Amino acid sequence: MEPFEVMTSESQERMLAIVTPEGLAEVMRLCERWEVQATVVGRVTEPVDGVGWLRIVDGFDGPELAKVPASSLHDAAPLYDRPRAEPADRDARAAQAPTAPSDVAAAILDQLIDTAWVSSQYDHQLFLNTVEGPGGDAVVLRLKHPVTGEDTGRGLALTTDGNHRWCAVDPRTGTALTVAESVLNLATVGARPIAVVNCLNFGNPEHPEVMWQLSEAIDGMAEACRAFGLPVVGGNVSLYNETGGTDIDPTPVVGLLGVVDELVRRPPGVALRDGDRLVLLGDDLAGPEPSLAGSAAAWASGQKGGALPAFDGPALTAVAGLVRSLVVDGVPSGAHDASGGGLGVALGELVARSGVGVDVAGVPSAAHLLAEAPGRVVLAVTAERVAEVLDRAAAAGVAAIELGSAGGDRFRIDGLVDRAVDEVVAAYRDRLPTALGAGTVQG
Repeated sequence: MEPFEVMTSESQERMLAIVTPEGLAEVMRLCERWEVQATVVGRVTEPVDGVGWLRIVDGFDGPELAKVPASSLHDAAPLYDRPRAEPADRDARAAQAPTAPSDVAAAILDQLIDTAWVSSQYDHQLFLNTVEGPGGDAVVLRLKHPVTGEDTGRGLALTTDGNHRWCAVDPRTGTALTVAESVLNLATVGARPIAVVNCLNFGNPEHPEVMWQLSEAIDGMAEACRAFGLPVVGGNVSLYNETGGTDIDPTPVVGLLGVVDELVRRPPGVALRDGDRLVLLGDDLAGPEPSLAGSAAAWASGQKGGALPAFDGPALTAVAGLVRSLVVDGVPSGAHDASGGGLGVALGELVARSGVGVDVAGVPSAAHLLAEAPGRVVLAVTAERVAEVLDRAAAAGVAAIELGSAGGDRFRIDGLVDRAVDEVVAAYRDRLPTALGAGTVQG
C-alpha cells in the first residue's frame, strides 16, 4: 500500500488511544491479555515556533511524507456549506395524514419478526458475561474489573436503533425520536444512558434536499442529546447512497451505551407470566387519535405522509426515569418499549416471546395500536403491584393506564384483534427463516 492509502483507509475495528509513556507498558500488557493487537504509531510532540504540527513519517526516524498544522484538523478545519433545500412538497406531504388499515391483526402480525436467526450466527456469550442477550430492547453484560476479573456489581447495557420512516417524514424530529427510543430501550433493562455513537446514512449530499436532510438530522440528534445530557463520543458518515439517481431515505442509526449501577438481578426482558397485569406508561390512551405518520402500518399501504409527534425532552426523560427505577427495584416481570410498530406490535412481541396470551380492553382505535410515538413502555406486573406502579407514575407526572391481563391462548385486544397465541408465535418465529429461504439453520 502507498502511504496515502495507509493513512486514509477505513478499515474497521481500530481504535486510537493516547497514553502516557509511564502507562504504555500496562496498556500493552492489557491488550496482550485480551488478545487485542496493539502498536505504537505516533508520539505527541511540542509545538515548533508556537505551531503544533501533524507529521506523517515513514518510521519515527524516516523521511517526512506529509505535514499539516494540527489546528487545520480542529478549530481551523475547512467548513463546507453546501446548498440545502427543503423538499418542495414537504407541506403537501405533511397534510396527507395516513389512515389505519382495516385488518389490524394482520398489520400487527406482519411486523412480528424474530431476529434470533441472525444473532444465533455469532457468539454473543462474551466470556459468559452476557446477562441479557440480543432480541429484546437492549443487551446487558456483567462488568468485570479489567485487571482482577472480579465482578464489579455493575453492568453495561447497549442498544442500537434507527427508523428511516420517521426520518423520511421529518429528519430532525425523526432523529430526535430515534435517540429517545434508545433511551427508553436502556430504561427497560434498568440502565442509565451515558454515551451515544452514530452512523449517518444518507444519499448524495450534492443534492440540496439530501444536504438539508443531513443538516436536519444532526440538529435533531443534538437536540435530543442535550435533552438527555448525553455526549456523542464517536460515529461515522455514509454518503452518496443512491441507485439510478434515487437517494435512500435518511437513515441515521444511533448506538447508546448505558450503565446498570447495581446489577443484582436479570432485567425483566420482553416477557409475560400467566396472571400478570399489563400497564402502559407514557400514555393513558385518553387523548386525541395519534398520527400514523412514519409508522410501518402506514408505509405498508404506501401512505408516507403526515406529521410526526413533537419531541418532548422533559416528558421522555420522566418516562425513562420512572421505568428505570421500577426495573431497578424489581417491580415488573416484563418490560417492553412500545415505539417501533406501536403498542400493538409491542403486545404481539410480548405474546410471541412468552407463548402467553393477553386480554386487553379499552384501546379506543386502531390508530392507538399502530401509531409509533415513542415514550411508551408496557410493563407486566403482578396484580398486587399495579397500584404501586400507577401511584409512582402519578408522582413522576407520567401518564399511565392498566390495559388488561396476561394468560390463556388468545391474543385479544377487544374489538380489534383476536388471534390464537400459536399463530402469533409462528408468525414471529418463522418469518425471517422463511424469507431467507431453504438452507438456513438456526442454532
